[in-house]
Amino acid sequence: MTQQRITVIRGDGIGPDIIDATIKILDKVECNFAYDYADAGLVALENHGELLPQATLDLIAKNKVALKGPLTTPVGEGFTSINVSLRKKFELYANVRPVLSFKGTKARYEDIDIITVRENTQGMYSGLGQVVSEDGNEAEALSKITRDGAEKIVTFAYELARREGRKKVTAVHKANILKSTSGLFLKVAREVGERYPDIESTEMIVDNTCMQLVMNPHQFDVIVTTNLFGDILSDLCAGLVGGLGMAPGANIGKDCAIFEAVHGSAPDIAGKNLANPTSVILAAIQMLEYLKMADKAEKIRAALKDVIESGDRTTRDLGGQHGTTEFTQALLDRL
Repeated sequence: MTQQRITVIRGDGIGPDIIDATIKILDKVECNFAYDYADAGLVALENHGELLPQATLDLIAKNKVALKGPLTTPVGEGFTSINVSLRKKFELYANVRPVLSFKGTKARYEDIDIITVRENTQGMYSGLGQVVSEDGNEAEALSKITRDGAEKIVTFAYELARREGRKKVTAVHKANILKSTSGLFLKVAREVGERYPDIESTEMIVDNTCMQLVMNPHQFDVIVTTNLFGDILSDLCAGLVGGLGMAPGANIGKDCAIFEAVHGSAPDIAGKNLANPTSVILAAIQMLEYLKMADKAEKIRAALKDVIESGDRTTRDLGGQHGTTEFTQALLDRL
């Protein structure tokens, strides 16, 4: 059997701490991966003079699967978002962000199990038409939605729902105001939904969705939406289960996928053995499921659940007094 090679981007800030912890866990369950390490973000800027070196892009293209820590894009200096660049470069059109309740997290809700499927390459994040007038008093940006893009992401959401035995898909939009772009997305979502009579199809305006997620999150199962709305809603969903430290993300294309922690690089606690690696561990679980290694994914998920629920060597954000190393060891002990 050919050994699966994984491109590993340790990232900035706490990235190396939480990625290294995750690699230990993957090795503990004998995934037999070969790791090719690559730079991106501030580390790459310091070492190679650019945020996203060609060598890193080549490794991702070669291995087709990458595990990524948080990256820092310098603010206000004309740099393009590294994450957006990666998604566009490899046509990673689907951003999958599941949130799942773990007892022991001090979250406001229990029994949350929601997947947000976000279109990843179009809409307001496509970077089209971004101009600022010479006097600095006007700014413009274009949002572009295509029928093909909308159909791909909505179909992806329904196929995911069917594959995982989910019961409902909610298409989130703002077609009452954004009649062209959001209108097209909603029209296509309705058409695609008719092809899946076994799954309940609902639709909801984005502002109402935000309110409903806060008031009654258990009504949601799979949410599918456009880029900007998906970014906002997935963070809101993370807040339901304890914050971004409990939220992973998968960026999936036709033949390539990048799995990541969705939180920032937290430079203030970098190298201090304080970071909670749960987000990137959950991303690694997504990666294992993508690679059809569901048995190993479930072993890690069960160990993680038990560590958090028991409060054994948990990090401060989970109510404990321990660090990344101790938290990781608690998982390794169970595995």
